[in-house]
Amino acid sequence: MAQVGDDKLNNDRLDQDRLDQDRLDQDRPNNKQRAPRNRTLELTDNDRSRLQSRLICAVPPAGFTEFPMGTIHADSIAFASHLPIASVDLLILDPPYNLNKNFNGYRFTKRTVADYTEWLDRALCAFKPLLKPTASIYICGEWLTSASIFTVASEHFVVRNRITWEREKGRGAKSNWKNASEDIWFCTVSETYTFNVDAVKLRRRVLAPYRQKDGTPKDWQTTHQGNFRDTHPSNLWTDITIPFWSMPENTDHPTQKSEKLIAKLILSSSQPGDIVFDPFLGSGTTSVVAKKLGRLYLGIDRNEEYCLLAERRLELAEANKSIQGFTDGVFWERNTLATQS
Repeated sequence: MAQVGDDKLNNDRLDQDRLDQDRLDQDRPNNKQRAPRNRTLELTDNDRSRLQSRLICAVPPAGFTEFPMGTIHADSIAFASHLPIASVDLLILDPPYNLNKNFNGYRFTKRTVADYTEWLDRALCAFKPLLKPTASIYICGEWLTSASIFTVASEHFVVRNRITWEREKGRGAKSNWKNASEDIWFCTVSETYTFNVDAVKLRRRVLAPYRQKDGTPKDWQTTHQGNFRDTHPSNLWTDITIPFWSMPENTDHPTQKSEKLIAKLILSSSQPGDIVFDPFLGSGTTSVVAKKLGRLYLGIDRNEEYCLLAERRLELAEANKSIQGFTDGVFWERNTLATQS
């Protein structure tokens, strides 16, 4: 597999990426018309000007004496070597999948499985030194990207599980099965790691309420809203909602993960005060959720608009620490918002 120092292929691709970005910048519309009830978060010119100074855009002259907190505007693979080693407790890696995708002017192009595997290996080689010996890693992908994820992750880490979560949206296919799921690979650096199973239980409605001999509920609770059981988390998630226009966490990022999904990863595999690192931050979900849950955070993205969106969302999280689908210390099934009180 390719090593970090093998940069020629990467540089050639970056040059082509910059050309693609210039072309797309010329074609992208400046403004979008929204429906009156659309809650998608947008930046104003004042937001951009005000938040610009919060971004970390360069390495301090004396280097980083400790792991920085906040949002870095940079190419994360290139920037990683400037960060202090053995600092990160939880790495959440949501890289561009092996698909054709436009990220606000930066186009990631689908490549062969071998080439994508090489690119992903280069990324993991860059980020691996930043991890503590007790760190956990989650790597996101869909079915094709997963082929590369397992190959690379098993070379560097202990692969412990593959979570599959249901996408309740998606276009149908006439000559194939509809792609309605994504994967998250759970890995650790060593045999010593954090896993808080009681922090990520799912509250389900009880359809067959078994009782003890004395008539009391068997492992479930009776409430004025119905009968519920707090179940142990599995590796099949059917309770995730993809952010959409009526959700205040929604942005125009094309592959945004929900705060609920990221909250499961952070609560299960870190403690309050731990450092959570997302080198493909996008519009900021990992940092926002880490802040809401009392963790330290660092995110990196190469797109300035996404970095500024992340900072705006972090600003809003000061006043609102709620996470849709997570109430009273448990996660809830989809479409149960009215019940969560």
